[in-house]
Amino acid sequence: MLQWLAMVVDGSFGPIRLFGSFFFMAGTGFAVTALATWVLMPRLWGLLPKDQGRAHAVNAEQSIGKPLSTGVIFVGVFAVAALLFLPFDSIALRTVPLILAAMLVGYFDDRRAGGFKDYQLAVMDGVLALAAAVIVCGLEPSTIWLPVWRDPIVLPAWLMIPLAAGVIWVAINATNCSDGVDGVSGSLTGAAIIILGGLLYAVIGDAVNAGHLYIPTNPQGASWALMAFLMVGAVAGYLWYNAAPSLALMGDAGSRPLGLLIGLLVVASGNPFFLLMVGLVIVLNGATGWIKVLLIRLFRIHVLKSVRFPLHDHARKELGWSNTQVLVRFMLLHLGVSALLVTFVLKVR
Repeated sequence: MLQWLAMVVDGSFGPIRLFGSFFFMAGTGFAVTALATWVLMPRLWGLLPKDQGRAHAVNAEQSIGKPLSTGVIFVGVFAVAALLFLPFDSIALRTVPLILAAMLVGYFDDRRAGGFKDYQLAVMDGVLALAAAVIVCGLEPSTIWLPVWRDPIVLPAWLMIPLAAGVIWVAINATNCSDGVDGVSGSLTGAAIIILGGLLYAVIGDAVNAGHLYIPTNPQGASWALMAFLMVGAVAGYLWYNAAPSLALMGDAGSRPLGLLIGLLVVASGNPFFLLMVGLVIVLNGATGWIKVLLIRLFRIHVLKSVRFPLHDHARKELGWSNTQVLVRFMLLHLGVSALLVTFVLKVR
């Protein structure tokens, strides 16, 4: 809406021209969503359900009674900001209803005693992932690029849409499983989103830089980057209250839409391997657990018997790390691995 206003005024009032700058809008949007979330959270979390503890989770008793599903608040702030800051014709804006739908799935899962069944969540996540893939990829052939492969690859829609949906589905579930330690899920996902946003704005969305690196340009890269910064601002406002010892928890109402957004940004980048490049710690922490369960249930294959999943529980229970140590060490690994892998992927073409 604000960019539309800048076009309507068209120089009549000079400062409004700033609304046409994606760089200015990203910084301003980050500040607005962070401040709005920070102000609204303590005023609204009394309306949300309280955490009842989780079976088999380490130190679950410490979270009992805290406001749960605060993702409803910061994702709601993000959605309103997206309407204000994103261009009306951007593909990114069309995905906001799906992010809200993921939030609602998580919210009702938080409220239900025992939550939804695993297969129910898998189906709902699959529907959201498929719809998101169709919106981002369209029904036309899509171009992707891969590590250590110089030439772009064109995939038909019937192949690209299932691939994109799979990436988004994994991102949703990996992020959801990473929640459980104060500050960890929000910090890891926030870092992944801001890295993807920076790449989409400065590299993939810039024809000169993308051409220099032999990467297909995404003309909508700046819009996706703006969307990323809006969400990171909202997450920053949430983390103010989720820093150890936390006062409130995002629940599935926050982790599921965050995972969906990560998947969307990865698909928009054109490189499905970016899910591992910028989210390897998230995937290892969250997704390896259900891979282990899947191998046991379907193939009777028992692996990593001595490792507790998610890995943050193993670090606390088996290694004796405190919550703060888990947060700091996971973030250091996350940022270090992401920087190394992203540099490798961009330069080794």
